Amino acid sequence: MVAAGKVRVNGKLGTLGSLVGENDRVEVDGVPVARALHKTYVVLHKPIGVVTTMSDPQGRRTVRDLLPAGTPRIVPVGRLDYDSSGVLLLTDDGDLAHRLLHPRFGVEKTYRATISGHLLPEELQRLAAGMQLAAFRTHSCRVRVLASRKGQSVIELTMHEGKNRQVRQMLDALGHPVLTLERLRFGPVELGELRPGQSRFLSERELEHLRRIGGNSTLARGTSTR
Repeated sequence: MVAAGKVRVNGKLGTLGSLVGENDRVEVDGVPVARALHKTYVVLHKPIGVVTTMSDPQGRRTVRDLLPAGTPRIVPVGRLDYDSSGVLLLTDDGDLAHRLLHPRFGVEKTYRATISGHLLPEELQRLAAGMQLAAFRTHSCRVRVLASRKGQSVIELTMHEGKNRQVRQMLDALGHPVLTLERLRFGPVELGELRPGQSRFLSERELEHLRRIGGNSTLARGTSTR
């Protein structure tokens, strides 16, 4: 609609990529667009084999297909790989999404990975201290071994980063390919009892915690979780 010249901002033709503030007047085909009074915050247990997009040209199942009918238009905060599962946040609050993804705010994420082989003490130390990968150097993280069995280990990693396939790259570099990967927590939001494919709205407690991320209090109190 923007490219077709149907959108005007403050009486002028809108341009792709331009930002719109609370005091701007937006019209589509001459009809004013009402500003949303409420924001929507959802956590989804993304299953393996689902794409973290709202549509897919290859016809694969997307996270949008898992949301209940009537859910407002929301988008994922970051992504999880096609072959990974776990906590995925979705919202229509762009400011919050930016803060959650920006490295400056250091939002913690916890993952549980089943890997091939057993980590040596020096390998655990390399993971925890940060390591040089082909494209970037990782920051320090917390890592612990949860279980070991024949030819496999289950580990938990908590980190402030979230680069594309970072956990898999780290463990590949040590010679321990990831067999399964699940994100258990994103900031204050935990997977809890959500089963694969299920979703829920965030609680007021979780929203209050998110309001404090980066010392930002722009999320107005009383924001609705719908």
